[in-house]
Amino acid sequence: MKKILLCLLCVVSFIALKAQDDSIRFYKKTSVMIPMRDGVKLFTVILSPVDAKKPLPFLMQRTPYGIPVGNDTVYKTESLRNILADGGYIFVYQDIRGKYKSEGSMQIHQPLIHATKKGAIDESTDTWDTVDWLLKNVANNNGKAGIYGISYPGWLALAGSVDPHPALKAASEQACMADLFLGDDFHHNGAFRLSYGMEYSYEIEFDKTTDSDFPFPQYDLFDWYLKLGSLKNVNEKYFHNKIPTWNNFVAHPAYDAFWQTNSPLSYVHAPQIPQLHVGGYYDQEDINGPQLMYGHMEKKDSFNRNFIVLGPWNHGQWGGGRGDSLGKISFERKTGVDFRVLQKKWFDYWLKGIGDGKFDEATCFQTGSNQWKTYTSWPPKNAVAKRLYAAANNKASFTRPTAAVAFESYVSDPAKPVPYRTLPIEATYGEGSRWRPWQVEDQRFVSNRPDVLSFVMDSLTSDITVTGNIIAHLFAATSGTDGDWIVKLIDVYPAFDTKSLFMSGYQLPVAMEVFRGRFQKSFSNPQPLVANKPTEFTIDLHSINHTFKKGHHLMIQVQSSWFPLIDRNPQKFVPNIFEANESDYIKATQRVYFSAQYPTYIELPVMGNN
Repeated sequence: MKKILLCLLCVVSFIALKAQDDSIRFYKKTSVMIPMRDGVKLFTVILSPVDAKKPLPFLMQRTPYGIPVGNDTVYKTESLRNILADGGYIFVYQDIRGKYKSEGSMQIHQPLIHATKKGAIDESTDTWDTVDWLLKNVANNNGKAGIYGISYPGWLALAGSVDPHPALKAASEQACMADLFLGDDFHHNGAFRLSYGMEYSYEIEFDKTTDSDFPFPQYDLFDWYLKLGSLKNVNEKYFHNKIPTWNNFVAHPAYDAFWQTNSPLSYVHAPQIPQLHVGGYYDQEDINGPQLMYGHMEKKDSFNRNFIVLGPWNHGQWGGGRGDSLGKISFERKTGVDFRVLQKKWFDYWLKGIGDGKFDEATCFQTGSNQWKTYTSWPPKNAVAKRLYAAANNKASFTRPTAAVAFESYVSDPAKPVPYRTLPIEATYGEGSRWRPWQVEDQRFVSNRPDVLSFVMDSLTSDITVTGNIIAHLFAATSGTDGDWIVKLIDVYPAFDTKSLFMSGYQLPVAMEVFRGRFQKSFSNPQPLVANKPTEFTIDLHSINHTFKKGHHLMIQVQSSWFPLIDRNPQKFVPNIFEANESDYIKATQRVYFSAQYPTYIELPVMGNN
C-alpha cells in the first residue's frame, strides 16, 4: 500500500451521516490549472455541490501523491462516503508544484522562505494564491476556507496556515512531521531510518509523474539490506546521486543548519488560525510531529485556538475505517468514527458557524482502559512522576537500587543485528507489508535473544495509568566509541489472560525509541563515546496515555540494533556513517547498569488513584 492511499482514505473512506434540511445529493467535478504568483500553474480538482441551498466554504487538501478523485464528472454524495460531504463543502484537491499534473519542480519538505526572501515562493504562498483564486472564480462560496490532510498533506496544511490568506479560517495538520532529524520520518534522535528513508525518498523523487517502487530483487529484505553493507553503497550501486533527499542525508549527518532550517520549529511559531493537531500513539512514520508541534505552538497560543487529538492509531488510521483495533490489539470502540464526528464539528464551527465552538484542549484516547479522555492541558499537569528501575536478576521495580556495582552485558554485532519486527521484512509499501501495525507487535520474538536485555516487574496488584511524556534514563557503556540504544516500555499480559486467552503473555510495546550514542552531548556536534565509561543517555520515548491493568507486568527492554528500520551503527566512531567503510563495523560489548550510582530507570507520569 502506498502513501497515496492515505489521501484516498481522507476522501473516500469516511462514514456517511445524514444531515437535515440542507443535505447535499450531488457534487460536480471541475479540473483547472491555477496560476501561482511566479506563473507556475497547479493542477486542481474542485468538487462543488450541485444542489446547495446557500453559499458554502472551501475545504482543501494539497498533496504530492496525486489527486485522489476519479474520472467521473458528477458524484453522488453517498459515493464520496464523506461525513463532511452531506452537510456541504466545496472540496478542493491540488497537486503541489512539481508533482503529477502540476508544473514546476519539487523537493521534499522545503522550509518556508517567503517572509525572509522578497519574492520567494513556497507552500505557504502557493496555498495563499490558491485560496485567492478560488474565492474569485468559484461560484456560491461563503468566503471561508479550511485546509487539512494526513502525513505530507498534513505538513502542507501546517505550512499553508502560516501567514494565511484572510479567508483561510481553520487548519488541521494530521500525522505531520515536525523535525526530520530528531524524531520523524528519516531520523530519530539522529539514528537514520534506513528502510523507510531509502524507499520513500526513491518513491517520491525518482519520477515526477508517479510513485516509484524501488526495484528490489527479492521479497524478504532483511538479508538484502544486510548485504547492502555500508550506506555509501546506496549511491555507488543504486541511486547514483540522482535522489536529492538521499544526497542531503549524506551531506548532513548531524543536526546542522540544513536540518534546523527545514524543521517547522524554525518557521511555524504560533497558531495564526485555529489549529487541530491529530496524531497516533502507534504512528510508524510521524509519531513525534503532532505532539511536538502542538507543544511548540501552545507556548504562544494567546487566543486559545490550538488543540490536539491523540488516538490509538498508526499513520493516518483515523482517516478511514473503524479504528477499533490495530494488529492483535482491540480498542473496543470505533475510535476512527469518533474522530471523524469530532472533525466535522470542528470545521462546521469555524467555516459555517454551526455549534458553540467549545472544544476540549486535548482529546486523548486511553489505551488499556479503552476510553476517551479530555484534558485542559497536554500533557496533563496533575500526573505524579514515578521511576521504574531496572534491577538485578532481570527484574524491574519502583524501588531505587542500592548495590554498589550492578550491570548486565551483551555483545552487539553489526553482522547479526536485531530485527525490528518478525521476518519477512517486506518493502515498506509493498504487497503484504506489515509496516503499518509493527509498533504493536508482540516483542517475545526478540526477548530471548542474547543481545536483548529485559527487566520485568512483578504482576500489578492494581491498575496504573500513565499519562504524559515518558523519559528513559539509561546508564550504559560500550567497548566501542559509538553505539545505538533502543529502550522499550512494554505491557506484559498475564500468563493466562482470562479476557482473551490467545493474548496470554503478549508483550505490547507501549513506548519505544532509539538514540544514537554519538549525539549524547549534542545533536549538532557528534563526539565519540569514551570506551567502557558508564554514561547517562536521556531518551524521550514520547507521550502516551495507557492503563497497565491489574495482573499485567511492566517491562523495560534494551538492545543496540533495530534493523533495517535503523541503519547499523559501526560502533566505531566515524565522522559520517553514510561514508563508513566495511572495516569500520565492529562488535562491541554493551553494559546496562542498575546500581546506586548508575540507576537505569524510566520516568513515568502516573495519574492519581493508582
